[in-house]
Amino acid sequence: MAEAERADLSFEAALARLEAIVRQLESGDASLEDSITLYNEGQALKAHCEAKLETASARIEAIQANAAGEAIGTRAFAGPTDAQ
Repeated sequence: MAEAERADLSFEAALARLEAIVRQLESGDASLEDSITLYNEGQALKAHCEAKLETASARIEAIQANAAGEAIGTRAFAGPTDAQ
């Protein structure tokens, strides 16, 4: 899959293609050259999915509450890498 095509994929479509690649590699039916090509495509799709997830995480906001539990605003989401 060309880079331009991959850039247009939604997270769900990229993940579905990645899952199909994994199944194909696990089946052992692909030749060595095809396996290498599939592996490289899978790596690129993995990076694409990670970038999509990172973008989505950056858009999530956590609701801040006061002592009474009332919402008083929002703050940026602190993901697992932000908490360290």
